[in-house]
Amino acid sequence: MTEAVTHFEELELSPEIMKAVERMGFREPTPVQALTIPPMLDGYDVIAKAPTGTGKTCAFGIPLLETIRPDCEDIQAVVVCPTRELCIQITEELRQLAAFLPQIRIVSVYGGQPIAKQLTALKKKPHIVVATPGRLLDHMGRGTAWLGNVYTAVLDEADEMLKMGFIKDVRRILNATPGDTQVVMFSATISREVMDVAWEYQHNAVEITVAAEGDNRPQIAQFGLMSSGERRLDDMVRIIEECDFHRVMVFCNMKNTVRRLGDRLHKRGLSVDCLHGDIPQVQRNKVMSGFREGAFEILVATDVAARGIDVDDVDAVFNYDIPDENEYYLHRIGRTGRAKHRGAAFTFMTPDDQFRIRDIKKYTHSDIRHVAFRDNGFLETDDGVRLSVYLKEDATYHEENGN
Repeated sequence: MTEAVTHFEELELSPEIMKAVERMGFREPTPVQALTIPPMLDGYDVIAKAPTGTGKTCAFGIPLLETIRPDCEDIQAVVVCPTRELCIQITEELRQLAAFLPQIRIVSVYGGQPIAKQLTALKKKPHIVVATPGRLLDHMGRGTAWLGNVYTAVLDEADEMLKMGFIKDVRRILNATPGDTQVVMFSATISREVMDVAWEYQHNAVEITVAAEGDNRPQIAQFGLMSSGERRLDDMVRIIEECDFHRVMVFCNMKNTVRRLGDRLHKRGLSVDCLHGDIPQVQRNKVMSGFREGAFEILVATDVAARGIDVDDVDAVFNYDIPDENEYYLHRIGRTGRAKHRGAAFTFMTPDDQFRIRDIKKYTHSDIRHVAFRDNGFLETDDGVRLSVYLKEDATYHEENGN
């Protein structure tokens, strides 16, 4: 098996894929791409532990496209992911990679989209189907998605998918593929449930672990601020204005909180939109596209609704509510500090949250610096450094040290 490569040229990819990779601005493979693409091209099963924002879609997308046989009209690859948003994002990126392969057809199927539209797309004999588990099973039951000739099955964000209760659905999907199907799994954490699926469906799998280190580690300054109730809104607006943040994500635990906070920010004249589970899929797509394109500056969302949003230049993330799960904290703050940009994450807390914050710090192996508004009106660290100055100095330090 080939060792990790350092340049895309070493992979001997087709000219069409290389042209797409260059057009997408990729100069060299990320660690997960360098470790995943060669064994996938060689036909090995892969189980990869990798954080978000590391280039996983290209890691499995390039081998998928390289092995598709355009003359075969059956579904040859299926990518299963936990949410509609991630489904849409993966499909968009795969289509960019296939920009110079017009004969390869890629379709996404997910809940919240009209079934008639998906039936029409599936009748065109796609080679690759990107799907959420429930909707894929729906089409399998209708006879509109046959997996009997699938060469590769990819489970993206496997840990999240299994945590959301899709284990039986995933097994039914994998059971519908041939016994020699290449099974590839990507997961931020390798839980017992993930390993159970790997042991059952993978054979001699290549195990890959990509740590978020060096250039690949999100550069995120983390802060905690004592603030609760209605005061959180005032404090958040002050921070955004003082630090001159232009693209912000705010996470709440409940849909009602998202609605109320979005309305209040809008009434203050701020550029804001919301994402939560009750918003129709068509509108959710518009919101996500608008945020990516800079149509508004603040996105207020629940955890599940925000899955799949991939924006490289988010200035800051606010935990309006402390997440119930440590992993959700990592997923939230991982929305900023991407693509070698510096980012900031703020968590509002009360004295009763001290043990919860300590648990998060232990889980993430990171420091959460305490900040507060002082008598001078500015937000400062405990050692008296104004936050806006601290962030600029921190960014300068990392630039000078090549981080």
